[in-house]
Amino acid sequence: MQGLVYKSTGSWYSLQGPEGNFWDARIKGKLKIDTDISSTNPIAVGDTVIFEPEDTQAHVGIINEVVQRQNYMVRVSPHNKNQKHIIAANIDLALLVTSIADPRTSTGFIDRFLITAEAYHIPAIIVVNKMDLLKTKHEDVLRQWQDMYGKAGYELYPVSAKEPASLLSLSNRIKDKMTLFSGHSGVGKSTLINYFIPGIDLRTQGVSGWSGKGQHTTTFAQMFDLPGGGRIIDTPGVKEFGLIDFQKEELSQYFPEMRAVMSGCKFNNCLHINEPGCAVKQGVAADTIAEDRYVSYVAILESIEKKW
Repeated sequence: MQGLVYKSTGSWYSLQGPEGNFWDARIKGKLKIDTDISSTNPIAVGDTVIFEPEDTQAHVGIINEVVQRQNYMVRVSPHNKNQKHIIAANIDLALLVTSIADPRTSTGFIDRFLITAEAYHIPAIIVVNKMDLLKTKHEDVLRQWQDMYGKAGYELYPVSAKEPASLLSLSNRIKDKMTLFSGHSGVGKSTLINYFIPGIDLRTQGVSGWSGKGQHTTTFAQMFDLPGGGRIIDTPGVKEFGLIDFQKEELSQYFPEMRAVMSGCKFNNCLHINEPGCAVKQGVAADTIAEDRYVSYVAILESIEKKW
């Protein structure tokens, strides 16, 4: 039987079977996976699997095979910095929920998420939540983000979960798609999902008063059906988005605004740092590439070089 993985708790998986019924399933023996990826979790939410019933009355089964993935997205395993963790599989859209205030999302975190989505060929969008909390000083940051990520070709949606009218265009954007929701704890991810799927009542929790950071409410990745068509994959809030298996020579390929001009660089192996005739640095000087994005690129490049 074929099933779609809706939830992973580490050793057990919740699958939707061919008739719409849900099964609890586990892995038994050697699992056949048609991919060369090595990760801490062999099966991820969004995977299609082949399973056999073990107890038909209790809807318990055994997973034998993972069907070849359309795509997947990984980050550094939260338990082992040298291993990959598959966040989700077969994704149509990667959606990053951010906030400018309470808590503040750093552009470095945003950029690491975006380049990972680029590397795994998944379209990504940025949602700036909690617009109702923005003060005048924050509005300048919003305009800067809109300019910076607009130049890079990304869609940015300013929304407030408390103002339904602000969510209409985003609701249309995720309709009929398998959308991964990610972001720091406390940015309002669960509140947004509660809006898109009325009655789901995901637990929400505010920002810690003493730290100014969000508190975890989602423990495991889980998928939910959208009433109008499509699905949302809710993921645990992450403090940092660790990159894995990135080579310094390929990093600029994952910045779309750099990728668009780098063929004009004098040297094919240009890292866009000190090389003469660099089209990327010319783009920064001309303000067609945002300086903050370039600074982020340099910081990530240095972190890759330091790791190696």
